Amino acid sequence: MPHSATELTNIVQRGKRLEYVTIGWNSFEGLAALATGIIAGSISLVGFGVDSFIEVTSAVALLWRLSVIGDEEGREKNERVTLKIVGICFWGLSAYIAYASISGLLRKQAPDHSIAGIVVACAALVAMPLLSRAKKQIGEQLGSGAMVADARQADFCTYLSAILLVGLILKCHPRVVVG
Repeated sequence: MPHSATELTNIVQRGKRLEYVTIGWNSFEGLAALATGIIAGSISLVGFGVDSFIEVTSAVALLWRLSVIGDEEGREKNERVTLKIVGICFWGLSAYIAYASISGLLRKQAPDHSIAGIVVACAALVAMPLLSRAKKQIGEQLGSGAMVADARQADFCTYLSAILLVGLILKCHPRVVVG
C-alpha cells in the first residue's frame, strides 16, 4: 500500500483512467466484433464481442470499487462486491462460449471469413496486454485483488484474441478447409 494520502489518490486516479480507457476500448471492440461476427456468422467473433461487454461490466465495477479511498471498511466492502462481479462476468463469458460453440457444432454452422474481424483481433492483441500490465501494477500498489482479477480478464481477452486471429486467418486462407 502507498505511504501517503497523496500517493494513494494519484494511484487511484491512474486506476480510474485505466478503467475509463477499458470501457471506451471494449465498447468499441465489442461493437466491432459483434457487427463483424453477425455479418460473417462467426460464433467466435460474436463471443469475442460479448467478452468485450463483460469486460466493460467489470470495468464499471472497478470504477465503483475505486470510488472509496479513505474509508477502510467501505473499501473492503467494495472490494468484496467487485470481486464477485468480476467472477460473475467470467462465468457469464464461459456460459456464452459453451452455448454458442455447442449450438454451432450441432447445426454444423461454418462462419464466413472476416477481414474486419482480423483487424479487430490484431488491435486487441496490442491493446489488451498493455491494459493488463498497467492494471496489475495499479492492483498491486492498491492491494486490490479485484483490480488484479480485472487485469487477468484482460489477459484472457488477449488469449481469446490470439485464438480468434488464428481461426480467422485459417478461414481466410483459400487452401485451408475449416468447418
